[in-house]
Amino acid sequence: MALPIKTLRIATRNSPLALWQAEDVKSRVEAMDLGVTVKLLKMTTKGDKLLDSPLAKIGGKGLFVKELETAMLDGRADIAVHSIKDVPAVLPEGLQVVHIMDRENPHDAFVSNQYENPESLPEGAIVGTCSLRRQAQIMARFPHLNVHNLRGNVNTRLAKLDNSEYDAIILAAAGLLRLGMQERIACELSVEDSLPAAGQGIVGIETRIDDDATAALMEKLHHQDTSYRVMAERALSARLDGGCQVPIGAYSELQGNQVWLRGLVATPDGTHVVTADATAHVNEAVELGVTVAEMLLYRGANTILKDLGLTPAPLDEVAASAAKYVRRADRNESRTV
Repeated sequence: MALPIKTLRIATRNSPLALWQAEDVKSRVEAMDLGVTVKLLKMTTKGDKLLDSPLAKIGGKGLFVKELETAMLDGRADIAVHSIKDVPAVLPEGLQVVHIMDRENPHDAFVSNQYENPESLPEGAIVGTCSLRRQAQIMARFPHLNVHNLRGNVNTRLAKLDNSEYDAIILAAAGLLRLGMQERIACELSVEDSLPAAGQGIVGIETRIDDDATAALMEKLHHQDTSYRVMAERALSARLDGGCQVPIGAYSELQGNQVWLRGLVATPDGTHVVTADATAHVNEAVELGVTVAEMLLYRGANTILKDLGLTPAPLDEVAASAAKYVRRADRNESRTV
């Protein structure tokens, strides 16, 4: 039976990777054969324009989503398609990200034209990344390397590598795979070597809370197992107020009906790295994220945040944030296996 929606307008950034993600959603909706016309609203965000400074200094991840969210709130778009790791913990009033698509490869990728892996880089080699999380973990393991800021879309970063501005760069494996550039990956970094960002490799669909028709359509794209992992990882990040100003990693795996969550907080220079992990039932994924965050704070993350002028988010704010990316109870399919 056809849904009461004829046109779906998708707000998307105009970068190649963002367009791939939006086109993927478009093709999946069209494959449902429900008579829905899908249109893309392509936009250039502030984060795409300001490429000269590290994200931590110019406003963080929200720079990549604000214009898309404004288009939804003023009625120019029905949904926005995001890389979950770029979505801030706090969403604007009236919006939610409760529909999560299946996860692509979550690993960080080591990319180099000369070297096979980080271990083979000589002393003083220049490694490019825009992520404090990657920077801290690389510097912790390889203090003899020079890590420099590297902004821009995937093609821009690869071009700078090819122009010999860097000896190697670190990118998300998911982006390279989605763009058909798997041959550029010299090696994947294990989660033990480089714990991913919360939601890395995952695409989320943002909708208006009061738009039930669109939410019902997006329900067909939802991947529940990945959603449990997002809940845990984003709850950890939200409790630590994790934006771009502090290196934070969060990665979960499903083990039957359990979620195993690993977390990491580090100083930007990698001299102090705090880790923690725990396991809980999938229906307690949000509580698990908060638990691991509390373990990190107790083990030293609180001092790291304080030294950076940051404080953990109050627990009531974490709960309010979680409500916008945890599926509403009337649509939840609890996993009881």
